[in-house]
Amino acid sequence: MFPRSSARLTAYALPKPFFIARNSLVASQFRRTTTSASAFTQIVSPDDAHSILVARRKQRPISPHLSIYQPQLTWYGSAANRITGSVLSVGAYGFFAAYAVAPAFGWHFDSATIAAAFSGLPVAAKFGIKFAVALPFSYHSWNGIRHLLWDTGKALDIRDVYRTGYAVLGLTAISTICLAMV
Repeated sequence: MFPRSSARLTAYALPKPFFIARNSLVASQFRRTTTSASAFTQIVSPDDAHSILVARRKQRPISPHLSIYQPQLTWYGSAANRITGSVLSVGAYGFFAAYAVAPAFGWHFDSATIAAAFSGLPVAAKFGIKFAVALPFSYHSWNGIRHLLWDTGKALDIRDVYRTGYAVLGLTAISTICLAMV
């Protein structure tokens, strides 16, 4: 019925009294130092569960808000870089999408029509539109060059970070005015 090799007990498979005693001794020591408790659970309705959740959320610690910290140039520069990048992306995608779908709707949105419409505007409106387009472009470009400088491992000292931040602001103002006057 069984093969002979599996029916035989070898010397190491026989129970040893010392080993059993040692295991029971370890187990009894382990039982004395550990405790167990069953978790208390109760069935609650969904409304009660929600109110318990709201009560627990009120007990959570709150991380400090940005308003308690002193505003710094680096914060504003980082936020402005992200905002100008988003404005440029949305503006470019919007312009090119309108340029692509204009013929399907019968709109005249080609280069000649855009140039003719822009030339008919007053000088102040032209300057304002050019300024609004040049400002995010200039800031994002100069700040991108600043980041490329940081990628080389230069100007990473806090003094140099502020110096390059003010340089970006100055170059942005100069280049925005120059681009708007062209």
